[in-house]
This record gives sequence, C-alpha cells and structure tokens, in this order.
Amino acid sequence: MQKANDQILADDNMLEKVFHLSGHGTTIKREMLAGLTTFVSMAYILFVNPSILGAAGMDKGAVFTATALSAILGSALMAFLANYPIAVAPGLGDNAFFTFSVVLGMGISWQKAMAGVFVASVLFTILSFLKVREVVINAIPKDLKLAMAAGIGIFIAFVGLQGGGLVTASKTSLVEIGSLTVPTTWLTIFGIFVIAILMAKRVPGSIFIGLVSTALLGLITGLIKMPASIISLAPSMKPTFGVGVYHLSSMMDPQMWAVVLIFLLVAFFDTAGTLIGLAQQAGIMKDNKMPRIGQALVADSVSMLAGSVMGTTPTAAYVESSAGIAVGGKTGLTSLTVAVLFGFSMLFSPLLTVVTNQVTAPALIVVGVLMASALREIEWDKFEIAMPAFLTVIGMPLTYNISYGIAFGFLTYPILMVAAGRRKEINYIMWAMLVIFIVLLYILNIVPKA
Repeated sequence: MQKANDQILADDNMLEKVFHLSGHGTTIKREMLAGLTTFVSMAYILFVNPSILGAAGMDKGAVFTATALSAILGSALMAFLANYPIAVAPGLGDNAFFTFSVVLGMGISWQKAMAGVFVASVLFTILSFLKVREVVINAIPKDLKLAMAAGIGIFIAFVGLQGGGLVTASKTSLVEIGSLTVPTTWLTIFGIFVIAILMAKRVPGSIFIGLVSTALLGLITGLIKMPASIISLAPSMKPTFGVGVYHLSSMMDPQMWAVVLIFLLVAFFDTAGTLIGLAQQAGIMKDNKMPRIGQALVADSVSMLAGSVMGTTPTAAYVESSAGIAVGGKTGLTSLTVAVLFGFSMLFSPLLTVVTNQVTAPALIVVGVLMASALREIEWDKFEIAMPAFLTVIGMPLTYNISYGIAFGFLTYPILMVAAGRRKEINYIMWAMLVIFIVLLYILNIVPKA
C-alpha cells in the first residue's frame, strides 16, 4: 500500500513538473476531466473522417486508424511542446476540400491527391520551423480569416444536408428539399434534433451523443445493419500508408500545385483562427500575443506531416477543445488525456459499419453552425470588408468548391480597400496573395470537371 501511495505521489510530482499545474491554478483531476470532455466532444471525427474520405474512394478502416494515430500524435505534441489544453486531429474543412473539391470536383485520384497533401505537409512543417507561418498569419486580415471559417462551416453543413437526404439535386432549381418519405432521412432529422437540444442544454459531448443515438435508432429500426462485432484490433493502414509518397511523380502536373497551395492556405487559416480563439478562452493570451505559438504550430505541422504519410488529410487544432477548457482545462495534461483516450478508441473500428451518411450528417450540420458563428465578428457595416467576406462565405457552397470561395475573398479585398482609400492597410503579403489567386483560379478553371 505504501509503495502504491509513493508511486502516486511520484506521478503527481512528475505531472506537476511537466505541466506546471499549480502555476496555472489547476489540478490533475480537473485536467483529466477536461480531457475527457474534449475527447467526447470531438470523438465523432473517428467516424466522420472515414466517411468523408471514403467518398473519395479511400479505405475507411485504414482512414479510421490513421485518424486515431494522427490525433494521438498531434494532441501529445501539443501537450509536451506547447503545454496547451488544445487537442489536434484531422480537420473537417480539409477532408471536405480533399474529397469534394479535389477528388470529385477536379477529377484527381485520391492517391494523387494524397501526394499533394504530403507535399503541402512538408512545406507546412518547413514554414513552421522557419516561423514563416507566424508572419503570414499575422498579415491576413481578421475579417477574411473569420469569413473563411464561416464559409467552410456552411459548406460542411451543405454536405451534411445532402448526405442526410434533406437536400437533393434538381434540374429546375439546382437543389430542392429531399423526400420525407425516405425512412433513412428521418434518421438525419432525429440526429439533428438530438444534437441541437443537447447543445442548447450545454451538455458536454452533444455531437458524440447524437451520433450514438442516431446509430442506435437505425439499428433498432433495422435501417442500419448490425455489425459483426464491436471490439477488434485496429484496421491495417496498408491501403493508405505511404501512398502520397509513392505518387510524388504526380506533382509534375501543374494542377497538383494548385491543390498544394490550397491545402497550405486552408491549414494556415484554420489552425491560426482556432488557436487564437481557444487561447483567449483559456486565458493564455498575454498582451494580445500567444505565448509558445511557435511550439504549437510545430506540433500541428508535425502531426499533419505524419498524418499525410499514414493516409489522412491535414490535422488542425479542434474548436471542441473549448468544451474541455470550459470545465477547467488549462494545461497540456488536458490534451495528453485526449491522446490517451484516442488510443483506447482504436479498439472499436467495427462500429464504422453502423456510421452511415445519415448518422454523420447531423454532426456535419451542427459543426457547420458552430463554424458559421464567426460571421458575427465581421465588420459588415464597412462595404470594403463586407463584400470580400460575403463572397468568401457564399462562394464555397454555391460553387461546391472551398478554393473558389477563398479566392473570391482574396481577389476582391485589396481592390475594394484601395477604392475605399485604405491602401496603406494592405501589406505586401496580401498583394502577393492577389497574384497567387489569379494564377490559381486560372489553373482550377481549366481543369476538366469530373
């Protein structure tokens, strides 16, 4: 008994030394509870990511394992390098761009697209170590960052509405409401209300609970087939591991560099906005600056590089970390707890068969709502800002292409700012972006549609 108590004290001292718990006014129990809360809130990515990338033709089992391992690595690095209570996992915006814009929209095979992700990840890591990311992030206007986050959210919600059967194609009006006589569509509706009600009641893990509830209803009603088992070893990553590296020769195609550029830009802004927002919530910001942001960006980029080799799209800091921060998470012990829980989750891969489009659709729609909340901080009363922001937001779902929406904003912002007499507020990086996006739009426009 005494040895056990001595070991507990030793472990406590080690955690204190690594994460400086007392200095942040927190405890081991509180940090672990925060980690559990964050994990439950973001665990849906284990099933949503394979679903989205599966639509691109990737092996869902392999993607499941790659998703878990990249989340483990990213969250652990965030814990030990930056000591932030922020979890990392493959981002929804990036996987949506990969599947719907690159593979299905541009007609590029997923193998070649993964080569683009790998190259973007290598460049991303180099830029992080050289601190170029920090410079560029600071140069992008706040309103465009907010518009990009909101636009991706609306796009993701649109994908969810389609996958759930609530919105379908129409020859006369492009889109129309789906048939409510289709039983599986009601699974989506059920899931939306369950998650929405739980979110309104501020229940931790609302999205995950909604996913489970919708899947259980589908199993009970027979709309979803029962899995052969519940627990098993994690699926092999052989179908996806190293595919991007093996297809590097595809980078000889000019359109692939457009893909690389977009992945770089999306990853840039997605992570930057989330990190800053969560840092403010956790009280980490000091003098309007984020301490150890360099270490946080390195943690994010290294996990992104590892994920691209294993077979998943870029990782990102997760906004669901706000749930853990809300219950008291302040240090890296929170994100380390998330990493450990993702490790245990790898035993439940058979459940992938019950996570259908109708099960994941509510999660996509609700996450879209959360991301669209960034709209409230945009300066809509200034037209030179409102117009680029609006084009960014609306361009993504209406063109069914995230890259077009981003390009619309970056093309119009400098021009309208000059027209408004605010030329001095535009830095050289924004002018460089204008040129880059002109070239990018040309490349994307000449690519045959799938």
